[in-house]
Amino acid sequence: MDIASLIGLILAIGLIIASIALGNAPFTAFIDIPSFLVVVGGAVAAALICFPLSSMLKAPLIALKVLLNKSEDRLSLIKQIVELAETARRDGLLALESKVPDIENPLVKAGIQMAVDGSTPVVVEEVLRTVVEAIASRHREGKSIMDQLGRFAPAYGMIGTLMGLIMMLQDMSDPSGIGAGMAIALITTLYGAIVANVFFSPFAEKLGLISRNEMISLEIAIRGVMAIQSGESPRAIDQKLRTFLPPKQREAE
Repeated sequence: MDIASLIGLILAIGLIIASIALGNAPFTAFIDIPSFLVVVGGAVAAALICFPLSSMLKAPLIALKVLLNKSEDRLSLIKQIVELAETARRDGLLALESKVPDIENPLVKAGIQMAVDGSTPVVVEEVLRTVVEAIASRHREGKSIMDQLGRFAPAYGMIGTLMGLIMMLQDMSDPSGIGAGMAIALITTLYGAIVANVFFSPFAEKLGLISRNEMISLEIAIRGVMAIQSGESPRAIDQKLRTFLPPKQREAE
């Protein structure tokens, strides 16, 4: 569970609800189902034009990743790579075959298996980097979906407001109803701003951060595998990979 994302989401929603509760207008004045449908439905419909259906169906899972994301434990990854290097240095590269089932990181597992099977370093690195590029591509698409939803929601909020104003101006026979009609027309703009700036845009930025962190871990995995295959000493591998860590973690045992 990503505590920061959860706290931020609860805080953003809570502040909006608190502001409404402390105001003079009733809470029901801020509820309008047609406006909500225009904003959310319109944004999703526009995104469907931009992305394949298969990608859009995964959007809820992509958004859920923001809240359920676990921080990358790079130190544990480095320690496991160093342990594999020690085994390879002591017993030879083929001795790692028995260790493959116990390797947690999928990229390290695939790389070590290929190295044990006799693949050349060039082939191993090419395959691993192709896997990483495929992962990065999926991450970019997921972030792009959230980015576009964040762009479309305010636009459809404005569309809904203009529709409401047009319908209000069509009937000016009762001047006393102009204020209420204007308020309803503006709700869609409010919905668009809330949906974009509480959900879609922040989610997109967090997905970008998650992707960057995962790419660093994948780079550690690739460099570790290549170093093991080239026969570098465990101490040199440890020092090399720890450069990816923040200064305070580099001295951790």
